[in-house]
Amino acid sequence: KRKDFCKKAGCGILGFSAIPLLANAAPADRQEQSPKRKQFKIDIEIFEARQDTWCHKKGDKFEYPKDMATICPWLLSSMHDFIRLLQNDVTLTWKYEGTPYEKIINKDGITTEYIRCPDPTSNLVAKITRTEIKV
Repeated sequence: KRKDFCKKAGCGILGFSAIPLLANAAPADRQEQSPKRKQFKIDIEIFEARQDTWCHKKGDKFEYPKDMATICPWLLSSMHDFIRLLQNDVTLTWKYEGTPYEKIINKDGITTEYIRCPDPTSNLVAKITRTEIKV
């Protein structure tokens, strides 16, 4: 009954929808090898900040994930989804042309993204740079 309900309702619950996929999966010896995932280095630079800010100063640089514990939690939280997307070879296509935040998109293996801290008093903007590591 659950299976019929999920089919009719378009249920997206993984527990129900994954069973048919797993049942029809090819044996390991017949599966094609997936292509190697690209590897990336993620760097973060404070692009803008108030001079009197208590948190980060303009020009501060961090390596992700190595320096993660030294980044303000509010800023880190706002960057998290963008970092994960960049790490997984996703490119967000808006460019902010004609602004100080104009992005680089896949030029020589480099892509940038700009993220503003949600603290309305900080005027803090971080620049995330994804650099492809050639293996």
